Amino acid sequence: MAAGAKGANGAKKNVGLLFGGRSAEHEVSLQSAKNIFEAVDRERFEPLPIGIDKTGRWLFYENSNFLLDPDDPKKIRLSPHGKSVAIFPETGRLLRGAGVFLDAVFPVLHGPFGEDGTLQGLLKLAGIPFVGPSVLGSAAAMDKDVMKRLARDAGIPTAKFLTLKKHGSLPSFSEITGLLGCPFFLKPANMGSSVGVSKVYDEAGYVAAADAAFQYDVKLLAEEFIAGRELECAVLGNEEPAASVVGEVIPLHDFYSYDAKYLDEAGAQLKIPAAIDRETADRVKVMAVKVFQTLCCEGLSRIDFFLKEDGQVIVNELNTMPGFTAISMYPKLWEASGLSYTDLITRLIELAISRFESEKPLKTSL
Repeated sequence: MAAGAKGANGAKKNVGLLFGGRSAEHEVSLQSAKNIFEAVDRERFEPLPIGIDKTGRWLFYENSNFLLDPDDPKKIRLSPHGKSVAIFPETGRLLRGAGVFLDAVFPVLHGPFGEDGTLQGLLKLAGIPFVGPSVLGSAAAMDKDVMKRLARDAGIPTAKFLTLKKHGSLPSFSEITGLLGCPFFLKPANMGSSVGVSKVYDEAGYVAAADAAFQYDVKLLAEEFIAGRELECAVLGNEEPAASVVGEVIPLHDFYSYDAKYLDEAGAQLKIPAAIDRETADRVKVMAVKVFQTLCCEGLSRIDFFLKEDGQVIVNELNTMPGFTAISMYPKLWEASGLSYTDLITRLIELAISRFESEKPLKTSL
């Protein structure tokens, strides 16, 4: 491990564990935070739980009792008995309301208001090191429309897609199928964990899918259905990112839905490493790093692919703060690559502090 994980005189570093949030992925975040809190290296770091409820209120917890029904993914929720706190740029790393100094923040937030650059901007203004990509990488990766356009322009193979906007005229079902074929997927542009995603087979299904997806975003993505195996690869690092072994998701539902990912432990089979030849695995790993760098990411990301029967590899999407639940692929992929869950968390915090220190000498005046 890199030096500097502890503070001055060997003191532990205070790491704010930020979770919950104003997102449909709130409950997923709670599950991830529970796992990370339990796995943090207590000799190096002091994890400080900071939950964000669905109204946007920040709550600080002085012990581990920050969740209700923590072992039931269907009932898990944030405890309301925290101390109201806030981060203000003018107070720097001080967590106002708790009087705690933050050495770094691990934003275990999935979806809007956490993974899309908004929180990253606040932490950057406050001068607090944080885990994961910065503002640009987070925003570009979160918006699937922007992500796919950047990947396409970099020569990275992507599925055909069409962008739909709530306040514009929507293309007809025949127009979409003429371009993308049938069935096709319809999904919110700025959402993860398969929230609001539908597989569309007919015109009635298109209308229902659009109504459902527009509940989560004002911009949707209609995307070509790719018949192929679903592969995933984890990336870790800043200037010199590394790729994990490649894993495969074998959905036992119609597709890898929210329920299959987080509620139904038998919803999908995870094969790590994937049963693919070395040449294909190497291509996936190289492409994963290329996507990561094309989208200006740092710290971590999980990149999802389709492997077609003819051997072609297609990029599906990139997740800048993938799930850290007990059945999540990102930590499992690194564990299979030789990096334990606890060591992975340590490495991510070190990367956050290293990036922060590298940016400190930059001039802010002429």
